[in-house]
Amino acid sequence: MNASTSAELLAALRTAVGPAQVLTHDDPDTDLSAWEQDWRKRAHGRALAIVRAGSTAEVVAVVRACAAAGASIVPQGGNTGLVVGSVPDESGTQVVLSLTRMNAVRNIDPSNLTFTVEAGCVLQALQETANKAGFLFPLSLAAEGSCTIGGNLATNAGGTQVLRYGNARELCLGLEVVTPQGEVWNGLTGLRKDNTGYDLRDLFIGSEGTLGIITAATMKLYPQPAAQLTAWAAVPTMDAAVALLGLSQRHLGAGLTGFEVMGQFALSLVDKHFPALRVPLWKDAPYCVLLENSDSESEEHARGQFERLLETAFEQGLVSDAVLAESLAQANGLWHIRESIPLAQAEEGLNIKHDISIPVSRIPAFCAETDGLLQREIPGVRLVNFGHLGDGNLHYNVQAPAGEDAKKFLNSQELRVNDLVFDAVARYHGSISAEHGVGSLKADHLPHYKDPVALGLMRSIKQALDPDNLMNPGRVLLLP
Repeated sequence: MNASTSAELLAALRTAVGPAQVLTHDDPDTDLSAWEQDWRKRAHGRALAIVRAGSTAEVVAVVRACAAAGASIVPQGGNTGLVVGSVPDESGTQVVLSLTRMNAVRNIDPSNLTFTVEAGCVLQALQETANKAGFLFPLSLAAEGSCTIGGNLATNAGGTQVLRYGNARELCLGLEVVTPQGEVWNGLTGLRKDNTGYDLRDLFIGSEGTLGIITAATMKLYPQPAAQLTAWAAVPTMDAAVALLGLSQRHLGAGLTGFEVMGQFALSLVDKHFPALRVPLWKDAPYCVLLENSDSESEEHARGQFERLLETAFEQGLVSDAVLAESLAQANGLWHIRESIPLAQAEEGLNIKHDISIPVSRIPAFCAETDGLLQREIPGVRLVNFGHLGDGNLHYNVQAPAGEDAKKFLNSQELRVNDLVFDAVARYHGSISAEHGVGSLKADHLPHYKDPVALGLMRSIKQALDPDNLMNPGRVLLLP
């Protein structure tokens, strides 16, 4: 893009959203790093401009201006992603389209159990809005204080309650999307049944901004549970954790809304870097699990169910010790420990992250084989294994050996570690991305682990909807 075209595009963008909402490097006092650098600080690009649209009409105008100039667009929400999928490249020609100003709740439909919200709404704010209206919005993840629902949908985010409520895809009934041509698909229905052709909603969810820009969504609401109880249990093996999951499903049924597993080393990092959190039971057990029971009857009923479950688990040798939260504050404290594992790992140093899914029945064998493989290949390597055992999603992360320079380890070993882990995932019929997406970090791995027919269909869809490859190029699919 030459200087003349860039100037014309910047003028058109300022007309579209107002001069104050177009940020560029021309102003030396403006720091654009919040938009140009990813959350993990793995990549730092340079944008032509940061454009902060405030309405769907403004998004349309921005997209049309960029299409006319041949400028690619990087849609961005809270920029909390972990696979470098929402920051610009280093060319200085891309437009970062921030949607955080689009943060209105357009309506709540109590009888239909839905609310329609704009893409820039922060997830935690939506949880609070639902709660004030007397409902539950169950999507919950560590970044909920800053991630946005548009980004959650673009990556098909998961979180801690997928076991009961499903990923973001299962929580969404309709979308509003601006296409690469600057048209608006108004699909904001609250319908749970609509068999009138292809499911475009599911096409855009999980596409990471490569097919269009999600500007609003109609999401499901649920009645608030009468009681919500949390337990923390120490288990002797991963096999025992999987057996405890099955036992919990039989005892609690749909009331089992969370089942997290945390390895001993992962919890040791929380204890080391955040000692005030007082991690329970971790020193004498290779794994701990965190269970949540949401009951529709009463707290007394929920507590009775939990106590019977844990009693049976003790009798069967699945649990060596357990703590049942006696208050909401205690429950929140236990969940805070779980959510602090990524922060503790960051405090320990740069690391190699994996967001994988494996059939639950095969997770113990996968962990035993892959743990041993990595420790043989890289002596002293430390494994930070935790995640959503209930739905088969592990954050199987790799930390440098103690005392080794973390940055040097990352630079020298990341490709090798990824190959070892991803090949093991493939042997166990899993996925190399469970809930974080592909972004640019995994785009070059995808052809090795995705069915070639599926990749061909994905490329055909991309070509049909975005023939000029202007929507978040280089993410998910690497095109010729």
